[in-house]
Amino acid sequence: MPKKPHDAHRHIGVLPAYGFYGGPPISPDTTARATVAELLRDLDAEGVERALVLPNYGVPDPDVAFGLNHLALEAAEADERVRCGLWVSPKASDAARNDEALALARESGVAALKTSFLLGGSPTDPDCAEQLDRVFTTAAELGLVVHVHTSPGAASDVDQVGRLVERYGDDTRIHLVHLGGGMSGHLKLIGGRFFDWIEAGKQVYTDTSWAIGFAPAWLAREVERRGTGHDRVLFATDTPWGDFAGEHARLAAAAGDGALADAFFTENFEALYG
Repeated sequence: MPKKPHDAHRHIGVLPAYGFYGGPPISPDTTARATVAELLRDLDAEGVERALVLPNYGVPDPDVAFGLNHLALEAAEADERVRCGLWVSPKASDAARNDEALALARESGVAALKTSFLLGGSPTDPDCAEQLDRVFTTAAELGLVVHVHTSPGAASDVDQVGRLVERYGDDTRIHLVHLGGGMSGHLKLIGGRFFDWIEAGKQVYTDTSWAIGFAPAWLAREVERRGTGHDRVLFATDTPWGDFAGEHARLAAAAGDGALADAFFTENFEALYG
């Protein structure tokens, strides 16, 4: 078991309270960190050797996530253990905000562009076509990874997000977080699509954050059975939406303490994020 794992997906920044699903304003991101110093203390406490840090997001105000890009970049500039991803949006209404974000993409420490359809848009929405093309082609040009949220149903479903892999995966490295997202996503991804994409030459990666208990063990078994994919799976916590202890224990139990664990916990991060 690696003593100092690398976390391929965690967030920085505290979100404002919001009334999700019509309820009262709440602040569920209780372990969110507002400063770089707090983030680095967490890495020390957890024994995390390196991390990819992304702006926190989730409330339907585009200025919130975009406004945290500078904090993520500050984290990468403050400590060599940290690489950062910049928040970008698929929506045409965020074109000017994307201009500002992509202007930072050449800064030292930037390794990824992060996008999601949780706040609107979809891979097949004509309104999103131009901005999605900008994001993926810019990433390919600069050697960055595009980090894409997955979750069951709607625009974040593997059925939808997979279209981006098929469209851009030849030239752009794409990190599908959450192992496809939920039961249906796990079944679709591990059941074939993940390995089919790899065999077709697509530059696709995933992490096991949020994974249902059976999925990491099944994934590890399928990697060994198929003889491929060992270099495409990463450990990630998705803090503050996930937790280090739970995510680490789940993947460690699945991967064991040999070469597969080394790949999942450290080597694949180094290869993908530098």
